[in-house]
Amino acid sequence: MIEEGKDQNKKSGKMKWVIMLLVLLLLAGGGYFAYTTYFQNSTETADPQDVQLEDIDPADSQVVTLPSFLVNLSDPLGRRYIKLTLDVEVASSDAAQVLETSSAKVRDAVILLLSSKSYADLASLESKILLKNELVTRLNQIIGSSKVVRVYFTELVIQ
Repeated sequence: MIEEGKDQNKKSGKMKWVIMLLVLLLLAGGGYFAYTTYFQNSTETADPQDVQLEDIDPADSQVVTLPSFLVNLSDPLGRRYIKLTLDVEVASSDAAQVLETSSAKVRDAVILLLSSKSYADLASLESKILLKNELVTRLNQIIGSSKVVRVYFTELVIQ
């Protein structure tokens, strides 16, 4: 009877180690999955604007300065805002002209995008790069093609 108790203790001790090993493997697998899904992909797509540079002739590109934007952020208390001034690099003088003549659409798109962001959405460097990419996408939708090459922040204040 004493030997049966020792066997059960040995079995339960081994079982604890097996369970701990399985839990550790599951955590490691979950961590790897999260890294490859969320973190690794975000660094690969952090600056897709560089891909478009191959199609652009640098001699034709122009920079258009947009007026400053002062927008309330999506904050529950409504006390945070962003002040942003942009320079937009476009592929040609035609694209610059279209961008300038569509100023109402451009301002509307930028204001809507900025007002949908919270302070937490804009606090890190990576989130600012993602904001640049979102701005490029929105501006290209307005122009109707991939003529916006890059967006430069010339003034950025978040308060």
